[in-house]
Amino acid sequence: MPRPLLLAGLAAAIAVGATGCAGIPPLPPQASIGTVTPDEQRGAETAPATPDDDPVEPSTEVPSADASDDVQLDVATDPRVVAQVEYVLEYWSDYNDEEWGVLERNDCVNFASQSLVVRGWEQDSAWYHGGDPYSSSASWRSSTAMRDWLEDRPDLATPLGDEERDQVQLGDLVQFDWDNSGDRDHTGVVTRIERSADGVKVFFAGHTLDSDYRDVDVAITKEHPGASVYYWRLAA
Repeated sequence: MPRPLLLAGLAAAIAVGATGCAGIPPLPPQASIGTVTPDEQRGAETAPATPDDDPVEPSTEVPSADASDDVQLDVATDPRVVAQVEYVLEYWSDYNDEEWGVLERNDCVNFASQSLVVRGWEQDSAWYHGGDPYSSSASWRSSTAMRDWLEDRPDLATPLGDEERDQVQLGDLVQFDWDNSGDRDHTGVVTRIERSADGVKVFFAGHTLDSDYRDVDVAITKEHPGASVYYWRLAA
C-alpha cells in the first residue's frame, strides 16, 4: 500500500537534524495540541525508532462472531469505546496513512494513539501527533515511551498484569515484552473479550503485524513463548 506521508516524514526528520529544532507541522483536523517547548520537541524528534515486533506471523484463526452457550462476549456500550474499536477494525490492514502517516516496521503505537484520539483523548505537550509520526512525541510512537507516559497519568489509565485480565475491557491497551527485557515491544487495542468457566481470553488489533483479532495467549505461548503481557485499563 502506498505510504504518501513517509517521504514527507523523512524529509522533516532530515530538516530537524540540520537545524536542531523545528516547528510542529500542522495537525490533522480532529487533533488539538498544547504548548511544546523547543527541548521537548527536539527530544521527541530525535528519539530512536526501533521495530516494535519481530517477524513472527500472527495466527490467522479468527474467532467466531457469536458466543456459544458456554462463552460470553463483552459488548461495548460507551459511544467513545464503540468509535475506537470500530476505528481499529476498519484500519487494521487498510492504513489511514493519508491522515496520520506510517512508521515503517514500527507503527503499532502510532495506530494505538490514533484510536485514543478517536476515543476522545486530547493531545498535549507530552503526547501528540506532530503532523507526521516521525515528528510526533515519543509517547505517541514508542511502546516503552507510551508505558512511561501512562505511568505518570493515573487519571487516564491503570496498569494491570495478566493475572488481572478479568478486569480488562474493550478498547483497553495491551502491551508485550517479547524477551522479558523490561521494556515494551508491541502495543495493541483490545477488540474482543471472551469469558467462560475456563477463564478470560483477550484478542487485540494492531499494526506492524497487522491483526484485527490476535489472540493474546497465542502471542505469548506459540508466537513468542515465555513473553510477558500487560494491560492498561482506560479510565475515559
